Amino acid sequence: MTPFQAPTEEILRSLRLFAGDAPGWDAELSQEITQHFAAFAEGVLAPLNEPGDRQGCRLENGRVRMPEGFGAAYAELAEGGWQGLTAPEDFGGQALDHLTAAAVSEIFSGANHALQMVTGLVPGAISTLLAHGTQEQQAACIPRLTSGEWLSTMCLTEAGAGSDLSRIRCKATRDGDAWKIEGQKIFISGGDQDMSQGILHLVLARSGTPEDGVKGLSLFLCTSEVEGVRNPITVTRIEEKLGLHASPTCQMEFDGATAELIGTEGRGLAAMFTMMNHARLDVALQGVAHASRAHAIAAAYAAERKQGRTPEGTPALLTDHPDVTRMLDEQRDLARTARAMCHVALCELEKGEAPALIEFLTPLCKIYATDAGIRSADLGIQILGGYGYLEEYGVAQVWRDARITSIYEGANGIHALTLATRGLKLEDGAAIGQFAALVTRLGGGDAELELRCEAWQGHARTLAETPDVRAEAHGFAQETAALLAQAVRLRLAAG
Repeated sequence: MTPFQAPTEEILRSLRLFAGDAPGWDAELSQEITQHFAAFAEGVLAPLNEPGDRQGCRLENGRVRMPEGFGAAYAELAEGGWQGLTAPEDFGGQALDHLTAAAVSEIFSGANHALQMVTGLVPGAISTLLAHGTQEQQAACIPRLTSGEWLSTMCLTEAGAGSDLSRIRCKATRDGDAWKIEGQKIFISGGDQDMSQGILHLVLARSGTPEDGVKGLSLFLCTSEVEGVRNPITVTRIEEKLGLHASPTCQMEFDGATAELIGTEGRGLAAMFTMMNHARLDVALQGVAHASRAHAIAAAYAAERKQGRTPEGTPALLTDHPDVTRMLDEQRDLARTARAMCHVALCELEKGEAPALIEFLTPLCKIYATDAGIRSADLGIQILGGYGYLEEYGVAQVWRDARITSIYEGANGIHALTLATRGLKLEDGAAIGQFAALVTRLGGGDAELELRCEAWQGHARTLAETPDVRAEAHGFAQETAALLAQAVRLRLAAG
């Protein structure tokens, strides 16, 4: 298997090109931190990836046991302060920017996506607490999250309520000053594990009636222990999955678990979206990581594998065959373009000047980058041929792990529908003009791009006035992604 090597230079180049004007971003400091984490990822995290995938997680006496070595790696991760990278200093964090955190997140996912899955919800949980929690909740929870004492989960999905959250039945009932949670949640990443001392579950539960729909949902803090006693939260099974075997995806039973309301009752979905929006950009970066890793494996193999002969009759390497170089070039382009799109979105997030544009870019990045990771992994298998289909070369695991990214945190089809509906109507259509201006700026005055951008604006405005756009949503998302991809390619070429 090709050893993992963090694509540090590619990441830093992309950040300088697409996010260099973000306020507060220090390129030198970001480079130092990224390189430091890259060394940790290469030396500690990546060597656990393949054996962790083979060993998987197991359920013993109602508790999850992680693969060998994961606990020690997490302890080292927490000791290094990586869990509190963007958290405020007042709560023990380092208050660094989201661009540097994005570089760390991509490298982490490329080295060991399964472990990143279990640890990666902490920044979103902290953001949710900062946005919606009381001062007491923030003081009680955030320091434990930044130190690594606690990890966090996001408990939304139920068996009868996948993407339709109005069907959630998990019930929250008042119990004096507290609440009690009753019901079942499924597909909970890191619902239990033996790495952290405790877990903070963010639970979306029904505090109103079923007839209230999403307006009857509230968000709750539910800790794994209450005053030293385990909260009645039970893992009933670990799902057997296609990939991410070292990340426990749990089915969980809440049997009168003690909880606290976070935010306003009946506004749980709005509060949960704070965490979900962070998670969606993080998933986009997972797609970038898989695209990059699949290319690295395929490029290393193709550069050494002898196959056939050149037109001159000499022994040929795979890289001597145009069809192979075509696939390698596509992999490289997918990784670079997806990464650049994510950095553009994160730069806008740091600026905070165009909220409608940020909301528009988030689902777009999630769609393009996760599809890019899956496509690049599939190309990697094709380049390696029969060996790509074997587990020992690593690209098969990349494909298995990447495949979930277009499904979780909102299936890509749902994000496409969001773009074509709510996305086009944000702030009375402000995102349309803001996105067009962004594309034009990135394209540097390219005439062909500007013509395409003008046509796109016309299409977008037409869709914004169309009552039912479901049949056109996928095509519009692809058109929009292709437009932004062309713009970032022009910027990459210009250097």
